Amino acid sequence: MIMPVKTITLLLFLIGIFALQIFFSKKESRWLGLILPGINVLFSVIAVLGMAFYLNEPLGQIVMQILSVLVIYNIPTFVLLAIYFACREKRKKNKEIDKMNIQDLE
Repeated sequence: MIMPVKTITLLLFLIGIFALQIFFSKKESRWLGLILPGINVLFSVIAVLGMAFYLNEPLGQIVMQILSVLVIYNIPTFVLLAIYFACREKRKKNKEIDKMNIQDLE
């Protein structure tokens, strides 16, 4: 019974994060859309630093583990950046269409 509740809660949380990213990305300021990806990168760096203190293995394994953690933790960052660039591109197109419409009226 608890597992479906946790799954639904996680799903709602992710939908909320993606909706917030879309909301921020559509705003006039381009920096707002970079807040959530920046926070995610910060979390990945904290995870790598925390992991690096506890590893007691050969250097090659440490490097591979750090790289794998960076890649895995930054998958949401890439998704958020994809949302950001898609929204900004749409905003840019709409702005250009508005400029063309204004020029047609003159």
